Amino acid sequence: MTAQGAEELDVDVEEALAVANDRPVRGPRAPRPADGTPADGPPAAHRAKKDAHHRATPWPEARAVAGRAARSCGRRSPLSVTVEDALGLVLAAPLTALTDLPSFDTSAMDGWAVAGPGPWAVREDGVLAGHAEPERLTDGEAVRIATGARVPLDTTAVLRSEHGRTDEQGRLHATQDMAHGQDIRPRGQECRSGDQLLPLGTLLTPAALGLAAAAGYDTLTVLPRPRVELLVLGDELLTEGLPREGLIRDALGPMLPSWLRALGAEVTAVRRLGDAADTLYEAVRSSSADLIVTTGGTAAGPVDHVHPTLRRIGAELLVDGVKVRPGHPMLLARTKENQHLVGLPGNPLAAVSGLFTLAEPLLRTLAGRAAPERYGMPLREVVHGHPYDTRLIPVALRGDDAVPLHYNGPAMLRGIATADALAVVPPGGARPGQELELLDLPWATAGIQVCFT
Repeated sequence: MTAQGAEELDVDVEEALAVANDRPVRGPRAPRPADGTPADGPPAAHRAKKDAHHRATPWPEARAVAGRAARSCGRRSPLSVTVEDALGLVLAAPLTALTDLPSFDTSAMDGWAVAGPGPWAVREDGVLAGHAEPERLTDGEAVRIATGARVPLDTTAVLRSEHGRTDEQGRLHATQDMAHGQDIRPRGQECRSGDQLLPLGTLLTPAALGLAAAAGYDTLTVLPRPRVELLVLGDELLTEGLPREGLIRDALGPMLPSWLRALGAEVTAVRRLGDAADTLYEAVRSSSADLIVTTGGTAAGPVDHVHPTLRRIGAELLVDGVKVRPGHPMLLARTKENQHLVGLPGNPLAAVSGLFTLAEPLLRTLAGRAAPERYGMPLREVVHGHPYDTRLIPVALRGDDAVPLHYNGPAMLRGIATADALAVVPPGGARPGQELELLDLPWATAGIQVCFT
């Protein structure tokens, strides 16, 4: 049995279906011996499953372990990239101004630069943006000026076009009171050369890139994106056409690369390996990526080769199962110095759960990004919980409420496809009005991140 078909190994069928379909979960049933005698305790196989569950890592702790694992890799070497290529990266050095902003006294409006009290005689020439320093004004003189143009020396203020009129003699009069320095952006108003504009560790948004360019930068010193190699496992997966003859379409190959990029990674390769143990071993052994992500094969079925592969290469298993639904049989391992492997379950929504639980904190820490502020919203409807595990369910944000979405079983993507976030449901479930922690989907709050290539 592969992880694609064995997502919830330690929960009986009724319980798994109840959780997937948001029905109340009944209490555990004692196994019934074949001879009808009372059960003295669970059979060995059942005990093994329960033991595996007790060894699983609680969900909050698993996320913390992933972050610590990334920090153990040490600081990664910065690189220099052009401003145009820096979107979504993190500053590896503070951004200090290379010039005063603005670098000269600038008109903030279209109108006239005027000197002294009015009325003013208007010069025939005008001052446009991008031209050299204009001729100095004398008292009683005005000149037409455009927004962004350099203000002539001895200018008292800029009179807006809509606040001035000319008389029959061509003299300019103000139609409203005007203060000294009005509508002039003085040199250095925003910053002086050498001022720190952005600290180390700042995520470079479009606005931050604009500020860097205005401050005189052509290139920026940033931390590199973590390099990720994605290994899609499973002989049953089709890459095109309709499902047929026991084969199903691969949803993770098309979905995960973009999702990993949205989390700040550079996806260096997507490889479909089937269920061959030696092929998986060679792919993991030879990878030079910062993070290897596998899909499926994390359970204990006859073609689930991830655990044997990790033992074969001598990897250190950091997380082996997480107390979360969907996605319980996920794992995190240190495969070599400065390299990790996240094993995602094969079911699509379970894989998304694994991304948020293990891959997101690891990638975020490697990329030098700050952890997002935790926040919550009240539920609009009841959500049934797992008896002892955290649940992650897709929700839509409507006004001040989080609305649980249907189709949230381990193998389903219909709910998450229209979701804004994942809600963190504690064991036992949550009632209407109860505030739950939310995990934003990366494109819901920062759509810039989905366009990385």
